[in-house]
Amino acid sequence: MTDLTTKPELDAPEGPAPESLEIIDIVEGDGPEASAGSTVDVHYLGVDYESGDEFDSSWSRGTSINFPLRQLIAGWQQGIPGMKVGGRRKLTVPPELAYGPAGSGHALSGRTLIFVIDLKGVS
Repeated sequence: MTDLTTKPELDAPEGPAPESLEIIDIVEGDGPEASAGSTVDVHYLGVDYESGDEFDSSWSRGTSINFPLRQLIAGWQQGIPGMKVGGRRKLTVPPELAYGPAGSGHALSGRTLIFVIDLKGVS
């Protein structure tokens, strides 16, 4: 059973990174559903696909984040709608849906990223 009150753990991915957005529901929520226009309240863990290193985590800061979905990276804009409050979803996001190709000016550009997202609320 997945415990949504604790920070998720990820096994190191195997094989080449996917070339398109990969969406896997770890736990299906039963609350309100996020839509493209939603503001979402989420806890998340972000890991680099290649190295397996954590690069960001709301869990490590001890508080969830609340943002309009349209202000987040394209992988989240495409991967969160349809998710229900109380759910945990894993998104594997290729560079073009994250921070762009290598050399785009962001420290994570050119990287495939894995996010485990717990949807705490939508508005």
